[in-house]
Amino acid sequence: MSDMITLIDEDDVEHEFAVEAFLDVDGNRYAVLVPQSEEFVDEAVIMRFGEDENGEEVLFDIEDDEEWEKVADAYEAFADEEYQDD
Repeated sequence: MSDMITLIDEDDVEHEFAVEAFLDVDGNRYAVLVPQSEEFVDEAVIMRFGEDENGEEVLFDIEDDEEWEKVADAYEAFADEEYQDD
């Protein structure tokens, strides 16, 4: 079973995610998360690790399209290698 993580959105609603992978790209660390809600079946979310104003490790949305594409490509390569035996 995958590790699970709970994220709280801007409306203070909790959402459960399975951790699919951790990736290091261009000096940053990212998490690929799969929502556990049935309304988001077969979707994945990519978020970047960083620190908040208190120095706590948090996950941030990726707002830059180029950054998102690099990480998506890295995840695709990871998934191809990870699941090639399936």
